[in-house]
Amino acid sequence: MELKFSDEAERFRAEVRTFIAAELPSEIRTSVAADRMDLSPELQRRWMRILAERGWGAPSWPKEYGGAGWTDEQFYVFERELALMDAPRIASFGIQMLGPTLIEFGSEEQKRRFLPGTLNGEILWCQGYSEPNSGSDLASLRTRAVREGEFYVLNGSKIWTTDAQHADWMFGLFRTDSNGKKQEGISFMVLDMKTPGLTVRPIIMFEGTHEVNQVFFDNVRVPVAQRVGEEGKGWTIAKYLLGLERFGTAEVSRTLASIARLKRLVARIPAGGGILIDDPDFSARIADAEMELRALELTELRFLFAQDGDALGAEASMLKIRGTEIQQTVFGLTLEALGLYGQSAGPESGDMPGDVATEIARGANASRVHFNFRKTSIYAGSNEIQKNIIAKAVLGLGR
Repeated sequence: MELKFSDEAERFRAEVRTFIAAELPSEIRTSVAADRMDLSPELQRRWMRILAERGWGAPSWPKEYGGAGWTDEQFYVFERELALMDAPRIASFGIQMLGPTLIEFGSEEQKRRFLPGTLNGEILWCQGYSEPNSGSDLASLRTRAVREGEFYVLNGSKIWTTDAQHADWMFGLFRTDSNGKKQEGISFMVLDMKTPGLTVRPIIMFEGTHEVNQVFFDNVRVPVAQRVGEEGKGWTIAKYLLGLERFGTAEVSRTLASIARLKRLVARIPAGGGILIDDPDFSARIADAEMELRALELTELRFLFAQDGDALGAEASMLKIRGTEIQQTVFGLTLEALGLYGQSAGPESGDMPGDVATEIARGANASRVHFNFRKTSIYAGSNEIQKNIIAKAVLGLGR
């Protein structure tokens, strides 16, 4: 497969590069270039407004809902240039996941109420899926939603809830019926994070960041009008949404940008009387990672452009597995290349070459990034669960 885009797409690529160079605030660019995922809500909203004003806030949405109405080729080029030019990811929870889900399954009133605010950054979302003792086996969730008149009363908890401390609203799955198969009796709802009875408690990550939380529901009352789709049919919606999530989790373009930064570093780091890139073993390991990533890139393109508009199925699990594995390899190599300089309590970077010292000083702390990104093989369904999905749905095993 030849990695070549149309002349129209290449003209669009140039337009995107010009826009990012002119409009991306420097403080946002610096944070993203350091491979940080904890962009402040203020900066998130600021970048979303900038994109929305250009009409690029929701590339995958239809135009009638404020989207760009782009082709798959345009969207792929846009996402690639965001990554390579150190611009933030498109807001995954609201733009990439909930927006398409509401467009597909939501009522017209729900679309009018939530899509505009999601598009311009007025509403930041979090995802209420995983629960204690019910992570990758999502269908075993136990947080209950009991209907009382025009409300559901929620009790239980969600865990590993990314950005719940910043989010305005949550979308999630709740058990409305315990009869029948465990995939049945699950409903999809959205709820205001300021609803009485809802408590957010932080979970501090190994490397010291606060991204995830546990959310507790104590008689939280949610209007029935905030249920998306039919009662008890949330599993169908969940599978649709998870397909969107796992496809994005491959992050091929972001890892290409990370490899490029790694190659710039090793071309300047002193080692053995020369520079690290001259070490045949280390340079070969970088080359291996890059070849594996390029192979994944071709697989992603094949899946993306061969779907004829159909939602991606179990193939998304393949991308998720390999994407996260290669991503972790790259950050591991970066940590190894920097050695003590990549540690949070490492030596001062002043005795390193100027550009390397600048990278370290501006926050590219390799150890924190390395440990933070260990989570990627667990979230969006652990890689072990993804392998089971592939075995059953693609290879036909275990049926």
